[in-house]
Amino acid sequence: MDRFSLIVVSDETSPVRRFEIRKSTVRRALWGAGIAAVVGIGVAVDYVRVRLDNFELDSLRKETTERRAQVAEFQQKLEGVDRKLTQLQEFERKIRIIANLPGSAATGGAEVTAVGSEIGDMKEQPGGEGGPDDPFPVDPGSYSPHSRVPRAPEGADVGQRVSLLRNAAETLGVVAEGQSLSLEELVTALEGKHALLASSPSIWPAKGWLTSRYGMRISPFTNKPQFHAGLDIAGAEGTQVIAPADGRVVFVGQRGPMGNSIVIDHGHGMRTQYGHLEEALVHLGQSVSRGDAIAKLGNTGRSTGPHLHYVVEVDGRTKDPLDYIFD
Repeated sequence: MDRFSLIVVSDETSPVRRFEIRKSTVRRALWGAGIAAVVGIGVAVDYVRVRLDNFELDSLRKETTERRAQVAEFQQKLEGVDRKLTQLQEFERKIRIIANLPGSAATGGAEVTAVGSEIGDMKEQPGGEGGPDDPFPVDPGSYSPHSRVPRAPEGADVGQRVSLLRNAAETLGVVAEGQSLSLEELVTALEGKHALLASSPSIWPAKGWLTSRYGMRISPFTNKPQFHAGLDIAGAEGTQVIAPADGRVVFVGQRGPMGNSIVIDHGHGMRTQYGHLEEALVHLGQSVSRGDAIAKLGNTGRSTGPHLHYVVEVDGRTKDPLDYIFD
């Protein structure tokens, strides 16, 4: 018999209903139900697996983001250490220049020039003609060497970034160790040089914008190369000019293209000159202390605009004033 009979009785008064279903149909239905159940179970398992994978992926993304943030924070801290080391090295470099001590602490920075070397004679090298062209703020920290903490290339993973920073940390550790030994040597060498350091022109003589540095430049008057023997600091007329160190005024008056000028003798072979002044506030022979007001910034002499021409001279030779400024 290849059929199933299904008899349906509703109640005593209702007629009896009889249905016949082929066995093959029932088998197909059972197979279909079984397949549907298997597929449903598979889909459910895949759904659970996908949810678990998504949860794990979210956790990994969160962890990766946290690690990238930690690596970025570590890089910032290393760069901060590098900047501090650079500032310390520059500080030592300037101390060695002022105290006439050998050695260069500014690794990768400007080369230290011995105090006794010939750079140029202030009396033979005209300067101070610069004006407020292409000005930029006075910032002693802007002359530091490049960072020793490398930046990872775009697309680098966390492992590559960590490896770069680990190498940078080891490098900074070596630099710090060497700096410590160098400073110990410097402290010993500085014994007995307190008076020399007190007489060194170590602060900015005026507030304003550094418009021309020490060294070769194109003259604003002749448009030809010319040696500039000092710094030009542009500012408003009447801006206060102060003494950068203790000393005695040895010149007040007109000084050719420098206009109204002042020269202060700080002892130990060091002198500073101030040109293009509006007005001098000191007199010949007067003793001054670091920070005392000595003049007002002006535009006298051969000048393209209100500014101070500032010169540092050691043993009759001009030097880069930036090598002596600490603040």
